[in-house]
Amino acid sequence: MLKKYLILLIFNLFVLSPLYLAIKKEPLISEIFYSNLHPFHISITEIKYNANQKSLEIAQKIFWDDLEVELNDYSKSKINFLKPSNEEELNKLVEKYILEHSDIYINGIKTTINYLGYEIEEDVAWIYMEVENIPVPKSAEIKNSVLFKNFPGQQNIINFYKDKSPKSLRLIANQIQGKLNF
Repeated sequence: MLKKYLILLIFNLFVLSPLYLAIKKEPLISEIFYSNLHPFHISITEIKYNANQKSLEIAQKIFWDDLEVELNDYSKSKINFLKPSNEEELNKLVEKYILEHSDIYINGIKTTINYLGYEIEEDVAWIYMEVENIPVPKSAEIKNSVLFKNFPGQQNIINFYKDKSPKSLRLIANQIQGKLNF
């Protein structure tokens, strides 16, 4: 099942994205086209345990248009990722939203997630975070409830790398957290 969604994601990124980039100069056409471009809603989060730093390095990949819809609703204001009126305010809003919808427990202890920032790359937003001063993970419980309010079919894939091979979770609207044992 996970392979099906990854294939759809790759198709979107390498086939449909160039088409989107060609028409995004026309705002109205772009909005109509892109709102229907990806029929699935998915985020992918990679969490890597850095044994030397005793930290977690986190990169979350979300379609920026989906995040824009969610943030418009969350903030009750109009957000524009590609041309923000105030980049600092947008960054603070992204931070507040992401941290409000994310929790990580390592070995049963809630961690403090530090938001580092975001960047836009074609049709996705990369969100960067870290968790410092953690013990070697024996278990990890992860909550990720981003985008479920406006996209009930949203799926949040978590890949946790303690060593070279990841352990993965697929979180959906009625199951916003899961546990991994190492």
